Amino acid sequence: MHRFFVVPEALAGDRFPLPVKIAHQVTRVLRLRDGDEVLLLDLWGRLPTAGSVFADITWVGFTGAQVPDEHREVFAAAVGGRDAAIALVQEAARQGRELRGWEVDRAARSGLLKSDFMLTSASGLHATPIGEYVLCVMLMFCKGAPRFVRAQERREWLRFMPQELYGKTVGVVGLGHIGAEVARLAKAFGCRVLATRRSVTSRTKGELVDELLPPPELPALLAESDFVVLAVPLTPDTRHLIGEAELRAMRPTGVLINIARGAVLDEAALVRALKEGWIAGAGLDVFEQEPLPPESELWDMENVILSPHISGGTEIYNQRAVGIFCENLRRYLAGERLMNLADPSRGY
Repeated sequence: MHRFFVVPEALAGDRFPLPVKIAHQVTRVLRLRDGDEVLLLDLWGRLPTAGSVFADITWVGFTGAQVPDEHREVFAAAVGGRDAAIALVQEAARQGRELRGWEVDRAARSGLLKSDFMLTSASGLHATPIGEYVLCVMLMFCKGAPRFVRAQERREWLRFMPQELYGKTVGVVGLGHIGAEVARLAKAFGCRVLATRRSVTSRTKGELVDELLPPPELPALLAESDFVVLAVPLTPDTRHLIGEAELRAMRPTGVLINIARGAVLDEAALVRALKEGWIAGAGLDVFEQEPLPPESELWDMENVILSPHISGGTEIYNQRAVGIFCENLRRYLAGERLMNLADPSRGY
């Protein structure tokens, strides 16, 4: 029996020698004929080539069916013939349903979570950069950064009174890895922190937050918060979790920050809320349609800070991703429970 790594087509070329470069986001095991297994990997990273953990791994191909000519001989040597190599890659692509760059919510929509395949995520990897991003956006609103940046562009000496973040109430919708890091940083800045969590059934004190609320008390969190941070996964229950009623429940001075998924927020309702003054502003890193269309009104709104889905980016992303992958590979080979297994009942 052979095990094969199937890596993305994007790694083709002289810059990415096959025995060195791999990728990881969703790790999936495909059972092929003759007992062979294919481990589908995503997210670029660097994997050690030495050590007993990797001793029985054969390096192979791409998730796409087209194999670059310069690599075909490598694949052929790995699986015993060019035809076999190409057939293997094609079957992996077909069964894998093109897992390149998939988030778990996309896998859920495809029905993959209901299959008998193991699906893991890179949960927790983004907590630090996204937590910092959220604090950056809150500080930008408090200190009036958009105003003085625009004034600088006009060469205008514009003086105004900034605000403090200290003492503000931050409401975190979804206290997972990312929400917990946002809460920790907000507390370090002297904020009062409220949060909702799916598993909570009544108001209680939390370790990282001043009050932990069950999901039905979301309106109370919205009404009490100066900043509302969306940090929930996208599931059928959270799609358009924030719509017109929820936006109207926020303070007129409140700011909404979305680093979850675009569809968690009803974007049309948000545009109306920003134009009509239901809320004071929004910080948006994710959108219902990405890239955000040029005709979107959000581009020109002075009370909006937006970014192109980069809040989770970091210069050491690959190191963290490969660390998660290597630990999961070790567990898989040892027959142990994998980290970050997706739960079909929750949808993530």
